[in-house]
Amino acid sequence: MFANAGTDFAPLVEAYARRQTSGLEFPEAMVVTHEHAAVSMAHGVYLLTGEPQAVMVHVNVGLANAAMAVINASRDNIPVFVTSGRTPITDGELAGSRDEFIHWTQEMFDQGGMIREVVKWDYELRGPQQLQRVVDRGLSVAMSEPRGPVYLSLPREVLAEPVERLATEAPNGVQASVAPSAAPQVMARVAAMLREAKRPLIVARRVGRDSASIERLARLAERYACPVVEFRSNYVCLPHDHPMHGGYDVAPWIESADLVLTLDAPVPWLPKQAEPNKDCKIVHVGADPLFTDFPIRQFGRALNITATPDNFLSALEAALGGQPAPPEQALSARRLEVGERSAGLRVGALAPAADAPITYGYASQCIDAARTPLTTIFNEIGVQRQYMSFMGPQDFFGSCMAGGLGWALPAALGGQLAAPERQVIATVGDGSYIFANPVACHQFAAAHALPLLTIIFNNSGWDSVRRAARLMYPQGEAAAQTWPLLSGVTPSPDYKQVVSACGGYGEKVTLAGELPAALQRCLRVVTEERRQALLELVIAD
Repeated sequence: MFANAGTDFAPLVEAYARRQTSGLEFPEAMVVTHEHAAVSMAHGVYLLTGEPQAVMVHVNVGLANAAMAVINASRDNIPVFVTSGRTPITDGELAGSRDEFIHWTQEMFDQGGMIREVVKWDYELRGPQQLQRVVDRGLSVAMSEPRGPVYLSLPREVLAEPVERLATEAPNGVQASVAPSAAPQVMARVAAMLREAKRPLIVARRVGRDSASIERLARLAERYACPVVEFRSNYVCLPHDHPMHGGYDVAPWIESADLVLTLDAPVPWLPKQAEPNKDCKIVHVGADPLFTDFPIRQFGRALNITATPDNFLSALEAALGGQPAPPEQALSARRLEVGERSAGLRVGALAPAADAPITYGYASQCIDAARTPLTTIFNEIGVQRQYMSFMGPQDFFGSCMAGGLGWALPAALGGQLAAPERQVIATVGDGSYIFANPVACHQFAAAHALPLLTIIFNNSGWDSVRRAARLMYPQGEAAAQTWPLLSGVTPSPDYKQVVSACGGYGEKVTLAGELPAALQRCLRVVTEERRQALLELVIAD
């Protein structure tokens, strides 16, 4: 249980103090000194384990700090059980009643309303007798597709209520709904569409939650010579060296496609850049293929199939097995064409001169060369995937779809906590690093001896703001400037001092020739000394 405590935690503090005599089992309490970091750590643990995590924060103010991380979890369908205390509302009649000044000023009319739009379920615990059923209900909802966070409010009077005997087994337990899967007749229709297509395209975002799904997608792409584009994907959907891997940009493929199959892709293409032609057939697949939590969303007139990508791929493989394959001559020609185009996308970054500035591409290649097969990268505006060689489901996790900055560093800590045998690296922009509440993160790493490597790509600002201004006003005044207004972070702090203050090792490099050796020094610290390390890269582009 990741926790950031306040006055509402008093009954929990007392209960933990009594655990030696009570004989009760308790979850391990992981104290985190910022609520955003706590929820993000729970997010990271889930990515490595598939198990939902619990977070408790302090009343309305703690929930406010946690809100951005809950938004991230919501958009990425991460089942976090979020709880917060609720300030007492009684004036002395009950155990847990108001006894501090803050207990009046922190009361709200609707505390759960702060995050109700981004959770699947919220409730306020009314009494200890219903506790097990309420927790089971929340977990059941969180783990049902499409998955997502849930919220439970815990009034202090309820937490403090004496109980003679509390049932530890509810009659039903956690019962997540069976994941949706398409009907056989629908799958037969899709199979026929794929067989008839001359230029099919798959846009995948979140297929790689397990190895079996990656393997099914790989077989499908190979058999039907179908390029797979991981457009804005935060998972590894297909091994990077698969001959049908179409890269990470959908624009080169989509305008010529006659069938587009999207797998859990909320934004399968950017209409202002490129989109399918009017005769193209479109199939959207997902546990919620319409993404009904988006107020407005429309990507072509499509067949929408309610099924998890995993179940869909399994059913499609079965449906295709009962139909004749397309003529091999046509498939061979398409396979050759797609393979050649895909190979052209896997070119390496230009290696700068030793005394030249560091580029994103070169840094990505160096990190890729230095990592091991047991490395997991949590990336947030850091490495560029086209220069790296990700193969399996635990190799890479990317930025949250909601865009709430500061996710990767604490999520990587959660991943390192869940999988101590893996080498975990957080690759972040300097702006993202600041948003991560880095002191809280490095303090947590020190407290739990987590040997995380953090790599900061420092371009002295928020590049996404600069790109947005240039994209919207390509001939504007901001585009002509080296760095537009409202996006610069100068002067840069001395980031290595932040990790040093928490007992870690830090370095800063500015030239390309310095990077490989600096990476090795940092990796030696995390692998041999089992200490956290930070490497700041001053980036030129």
